[in-house]
Amino acid sequence: MDLWKKIKRISFLKLLSFGFLLLQKPLLIIPILKATKAALKASQKMYGYAHNKNGKANAFRHAYWNFLICQKTLKWTKNSQKSTIWTQKVVDFYEKVTKNDPLDTAMDIHNNAIGRNHFLACFSENSFNSIDFFKEMAQNAQKITKIEEIKNFSNTLVYISE
Repeated sequence: MDLWKKIKRISFLKLLSFGFLLLQKPLLIIPILKATKAALKASQKMYGYAHNKNGKANAFRHAYWNFLICQKTLKWTKNSQKSTIWTQKVVDFYEKVTKNDPLDTAMDIHNNAIGRNHFLACFSENSFNSIDFFKEMAQNAQKITKIEEIKNFSNTLVYISE
């Protein structure tokens, strides 16, 4: 994912709004950045640049990214629900301001939720075990072609293209 290209596509007002959102809880900015870096590093190591496309590697990256944000913000929130709610707020906002195709956005939001749900179920689990968990989930991810199909896969990662 070329983060700089994505940021350049965001309008100034939306970027400013995103900044204000992050400033609501400034202590959580660093954990979000660390989680993002770790998720990108793990995705790159396992899948190369395939995680930049809309395949299984991308599904892995989104789920693992959300799990890590929840995990890393937990130190500051001291509450798994608060970490999950904050992660959803930030990540959903990010998904909405980036100019992606509606199917891409729906896929990302779905896979993000899978990561947060796993965190709630196993928040004491270390991130190494979760890499294996999400890698296995990515191998079993289901291909979709329409937004409506996502509802058929509530506990399964989804992807659009190989």
